[in-house]
Amino acid sequence: MGKTHLALSLAVYGLDLGYTVAFETLDALMTILKTAEISSASRRRLKYLHKAELVVVDEVGFMPLSPAEANLFFGFISAMSERTSLIITSNKGFDEWADFLGDATITTAILDRLIHRCEIINMPGSSYRLEHHQSITN
Repeated sequence: MGKTHLALSLAVYGLDLGYTVAFETLDALMTILKTAEISSASRRRLKYLHKAELVVVDEVGFMPLSPAEANLFFGFISAMSERTSLIITSNKGFDEWADFLGDATITTAILDRLIHRCEIINMPGSSYRLEHHQSITN
């Protein structure tokens, strides 16, 4: 499908234009958010994320979040949504977000902030990696 590729291409274009850009997978972002109070490296990275003009969060929906993690994700999205541009990649449709976030109320609040003044690019089709892998092994 190329979601990450497209997100990275837009991020590189932003860098070329002089914007401050940050990229994290959701899993890495969760580690940063959960350890920011006890890790100076996580605090520095979180500070950088908050200052970035474009933040890419990749692989949203690949792994379910605990209720505490869903709350941390909501807090991050809430803090960032009016201050910076966000690119979120996900293999899930919005109707599936409550499943991996575990809470319909948090899901609604997150999506409300994400889809306000946004562009949604739906990339249907099979995985580029899987298709490419099959062509190599055949």
